[in-house]
Amino acid sequence: MKLAYSIDADKVIIDYTSVYCETAEKLLRSKPFEHIVCRYLEKLEAKGSPIYENLQERVDPHELSAVLRYAVILLRLLTTHSVKEISSFNRRFARLLEDREAIYDFVEGLYDFWRSYERYIVLSAPKTKLRTRDSIHHAQFIKANETLRQLILRTYRIICENLIETPFRVYRQLPAAAQIGILNQHIKWNCPYAYRGLANIPFIRLALLEPPVIFYPKKNTRSGLFKEVGQNPLHDLDINPEEWFCYPAKIGKLLAFAYFHKRFMAQGTSLVNLFELAQFEDIHDRRPDLLLLFGGPPLPFTQELTLFHQDKVNNILTGYVVNDESVDYFGYMKKMLLTLHNVQTLERGVLPVHGAMVAIRLKNKAAANIVIIGDSGAGKSETLEAFRQLAQEHISDMDVIFDDMGSIDKNLTAFGTETGAFLRLDDLQTGYAFQQMDRSIFMNPHLVNARVILPVSTYKRIVQGTPVQYLLYANNYEPVDESHPAVELFTHAEEALQVFSEGKRMAKGTTAEKGLVASYFANPFGAPQRRHQHEELAARIMHTLFDHQVAVGQLRTQLGLSGWEHTGPQAAAEALFKLISQRMR
Repeated sequence: MKLAYSIDADKVIIDYTSVYCETAEKLLRSKPFEHIVCRYLEKLEAKGSPIYENLQERVDPHELSAVLRYAVILLRLLTTHSVKEISSFNRRFARLLEDREAIYDFVEGLYDFWRSYERYIVLSAPKTKLRTRDSIHHAQFIKANETLRQLILRTYRIICENLIETPFRVYRQLPAAAQIGILNQHIKWNCPYAYRGLANIPFIRLALLEPPVIFYPKKNTRSGLFKEVGQNPLHDLDINPEEWFCYPAKIGKLLAFAYFHKRFMAQGTSLVNLFELAQFEDIHDRRPDLLLLFGGPPLPFTQELTLFHQDKVNNILTGYVVNDESVDYFGYMKKMLLTLHNVQTLERGVLPVHGAMVAIRLKNKAAANIVIIGDSGAGKSETLEAFRQLAQEHISDMDVIFDDMGSIDKNLTAFGTETGAFLRLDDLQTGYAFQQMDRSIFMNPHLVNARVILPVSTYKRIVQGTPVQYLLYANNYEPVDESHPAVELFTHAEEALQVFSEGKRMAKGTTAEKGLVASYFANPFGAPQRRHQHEELAARIMHTLFDHQVAVGQLRTQLGLSGWEHTGPQAAAEALFKLISQRMR
């Protein structure tokens, strides 16, 4: 039987199809509310709070269950009566309410305690593909979260006003209901028999964010490579579908079903800001190119926590991440999906690249399509953002094709994978993330390697295909001087292949690596796992780039050098703009 709600140490998931409240009375009589109050009282008891001791003295026996009933009844009374009224007809509460400021602090503490959780609401749509029915349920879904938010705010305000017996003079419209809401639907897809354990897991059809969304995952960095294994981790997998969700993502031109356990709701639902959400027609009776299970049970045949497998029988690339605290970081979700994308892309004769690309249109009608390749923390996105700021007076348009991972085909046409970006807060221009707050998902903003996930492009734009005119390697470890200019163009393909293949960078704390490190082609996501295949394709495309006189070189961002975190990308942007201006004459 499906649970109406789930509450653990840091998150609340409410099935709003089963738990629906339209009045303060129903809200305060609901099981989730009682559960939250109980958790809050346990916290007060553990730290020896005077207010808890005060409540405890009023009940017999002095047990938590009795204190809980007493507190809940008091809160219910405060939704309809003032302190004076309650004291006049209920002697049990009269003495307690003499110290109304203490009760007011209790209510404020409870409200903040509720808002300290990750909060999700889930609604279920019917098994239909009729557009009219979908529209109705979409509207109902949006209304449901707004209704809950207003109900919680109104109930909180009524209780506080009845305590202080005067209206508020300052009203703050805080996000009080779900941070993220999702509309689920069971959709029949072309599910091979070996994957029948996934058939009953619903798909996310619609998502709603109440920004700014802030999550605090257990980890803040990623480590290691994703290992390819010969045995399919999803074959005949036995899991409880009631504990799982699926985000159907369009990653570049590939379709991926990303299944995630409810423990990893923050990671799974944050995909809405990164990958295009697939439509009904993309899912119904279709078979995905990629399948990911994030948060699965330990596997009997391996100790690896992150792995993938090529299922040649069903033509699906499958990924698997074990349910473990060490993978509680969005980077594992994102990079595993991109690893699957890259391996599948290589299988199709297209070169995956780890980098960023923008298509720039200047006011003089000239254009420049720039690809900057580099591993995490190399300065790709930072340089392009500095470029945007530097050349505003000259640029009429600047489209992001990809911000982290893309691909280049034999015709030297590039395609993106993500409609959003997963960026380090530390390396962004001061204030930039705050300007995007109303669209962003923040992760551990108080820590080193704090991240923000925000939308940056449209799906149509990233997959329409953009010719490559500049291909640069992001060198973040060498200082710029007379012999090492900010932009250095290579003269032949072999020289370029050596630099790109070495993949050197100064680690920036985005992974567990430290100091000067190297990763093949600056891309640990599929390239080293299929190195022979990648080397042949990379050499072929690199020679084609030189044959077509595409500008290929390296861009010294200096991002990995102490004191150059902001001025380094700015200097690189200036040199890049100068190069483009010269080549456009």
